[in-house]
Amino acid sequence: MPKIVDHEQQKIKVAEAAWRVIRRSGIEQASVRNVAQEAGVSPGSMRHYFSTQAELFSFSMHLVSERVTRRVSAYSFDRPVPEVARDVLRELVPCHEESRSEMEVWLAFASKTMSEPSLREHADRVYEQMKHAITLILQALVEYEFASKTLRVEEEAVKMLTFVDGVALHGLLYPERMPPPLMEKLLDEYLDALCKKTD
Repeated sequence: MPKIVDHEQQKIKVAEAAWRVIRRSGIEQASVRNVAQEAGVSPGSMRHYFSTQAELFSFSMHLVSERVTRRVSAYSFDRPVPEVARDVLRELVPCHEESRSEMEVWLAFASKTMSEPSLREHADRVYEQMKHAITLILQALVEYEFASKTLRVEEEAVKMLTFVDGVALHGLLYPERMPPPLMEKLLDEYLDALCKKTD
């Protein structure tokens, strides 16, 4: 009896193999042959899941953002807005092994966006999604009077996202100088300062 293969699960398996290759050896080594070997499949069978390397990279990049979104969506939002904001912001920096793995891969893909339009498009979509999520948080902070009603929400969203990106990048590149407790402390201080700016 022929073995039934779950196509989507197999794509995820291959994408996760690509993550491991990228983390271990860099994105330049994430060839179809190397990823196939890591995934335990034949190079020839790869075309059943991804017709090109760019398609594999695009799916792998999407998987990173999807998993972050899933974790954030699992949070309870029936609590004070600053608590929700704190948890969401911590998901955007490498505070634990799962997020570190994802962000190392994301950083590698981000460097590839300069030469791969399909990755650039996805990176731009994720940026807009993150900015939208942060904007909603800021609007809630204002609405429930945790932050000043004069807060320029759109401007602050860009500022906050830039700050979070900087913390995340330092956490990835200089983990001994920017360990998780320090990242969390910086995010908490940013949020606390914002919430103190009330009318």
